[in-house]
Amino acid sequence: MAIFDTHKAYRALTAGGFSEAQAQTLVETLGDSRDALATKADLHAGLRDLEPRMVKYQLGIAGATVAMIVALLKLLPV
Repeated sequence: MAIFDTHKAYRALTAGGFSEAQAQTLVETLGDSRDALATKADLHAGLRDLEPRMVKYQLGIAGATVAMIVALLKLLPV
């Protein structure tokens, strides 16, 4: 997990023209928002949960396609 260096960010912001209050607020906001970010483990778990649903969805589409083809073949004149 990457570490957010708040002091380095604060120094860069103030050196770039932010006031001390602006830099402090931005650094605190960015630090707080890191907890809301998804990690690779979160994404992997989400994909693992999604996989069975996707297989069922694909099988459903395949079944509907076969049913449509059969129905269309019955409409063809013999």
